[in-house]
Amino acid sequence: MVILLLGSGGREHALALKMLQSSKCSALFVAPGNAGTAEIATNVPISPTDFNAIKSFAIQEKVEMVVVGPEDPLVSGIYDFFKNNPELNHIPVIGPSKVGAQLEGSKEFAKEFLVKHNIPTAAYDSFTAATVEKGCEFLETLQPPYVLKADGLAAGKGVLILNDLEEAKSELRNMLVHAKFGNASAKVVIEEFLDGIELSCFVLTDGKNYKVLPTAKDYKRIGEGDTGLNTGGMGAVSPVPFADAVLLEKIETRIVKPTVEGLQKDGIEYKGFVFIGLIIVKGEPIVIEYNVRMGDPETEVVIPRIKSDLVELFQAVTTGKLNEVSLEIDERSATTVMMVSGGYPEDYDKGKEIFGLDKVEGSLVFHAGTKLDNGKVVSNGGRVLAITSFGNDFQEAIKKSYQNIDKLNFDKMYFRKDIGFDLL
Repeated sequence: MVILLLGSGGREHALALKMLQSSKCSALFVAPGNAGTAEIATNVPISPTDFNAIKSFAIQEKVEMVVVGPEDPLVSGIYDFFKNNPELNHIPVIGPSKVGAQLEGSKEFAKEFLVKHNIPTAAYDSFTAATVEKGCEFLETLQPPYVLKADGLAAGKGVLILNDLEEAKSELRNMLVHAKFGNASAKVVIEEFLDGIELSCFVLTDGKNYKVLPTAKDYKRIGEGDTGLNTGGMGAVSPVPFADAVLLEKIETRIVKPTVEGLQKDGIEYKGFVFIGLIIVKGEPIVIEYNVRMGDPETEVVIPRIKSDLVELFQAVTTGKLNEVSLEIDERSATTVMMVSGGYPEDYDKGKEIFGLDKVEGSLVFHAGTKLDNGKVVSNGGRVLAITSFGNDFQEAIKKSYQNIDKLNFDKMYFRKDIGFDLL
């Protein structure tokens, strides 16, 4: 089978590596890919949102399956683009329809879905520039801290958690009136703050049947002890040690099952991953958000733990027979640590040569923001490399990742030294 994978991050490198382990994958193209995917597959210089270029390529190379890594092409409707095109509709796309992708593309859509299907979530209301003063009044009814979420996609940076009421009002005006996050904050959801510990749940569904993938916990803040600015993620751990059988049962019956059933009831076509961001409050799981694709860097710990043939799972998704295939999971723990460019998530330099990749032993190196420059691997993003390791527990795995990070170097390289600190 000839497969086209869209995306360029660590998530896509991890998916590519796992798909290439399948005897069903005869050729893998990655658009646009990075220096890591270039080593194992064929990179194609096409943007994941350039649908016409993707169409031409898919026809030319006789692509038989498209796997979508990032959210942008899903929210822009790539599933529908293939389905509604007579030249493409024989090619299955792993990812939800445009309507399904609104679970991530619109915070308001997601909250309405959660409430409609009686899935536990925080109390909320949404506001626009026209109702900004009503939003300020709503803030006055809440206890601090205050949670403001840009309705649209803001590259993981559209959520503000503020302790001061006046600052929250000011930021609400910034978002709605002064377009702090561009079109993404034309509408803002204000949410009650929940105090607990976070956990990510991943589901693969054919729209009717589903498989619950391993749990993971990521670390989004740039600074140690979860301080400083939010990033795309600085590391992850899987499985989550506190996610025992009782909690997993609650997550499946109260959240996963009603989510998949809700998609069916609402007539939403959905063939792909559902990422459910949860917060555990006094032992009870509550949904913070949905994503309509695998998270990054959680993919770099979840996908390596899947022993089953990933392409076979994807085929079952496309045929609606996910219930007929088994999902086998590696019982060991996996951890990943993200190495980032100095200055990230604000201004940072690119094009820094990376040294020591050939010295890594016993860990997987997933390229997140890299490219090849005259045969050299150089940095090409804020998050540069993810170092994933296995162990009998997460402490053993994390130790191995840090030992290998010591062998790697690029100018102004930074990483958190405390991934998993809150699980000890």
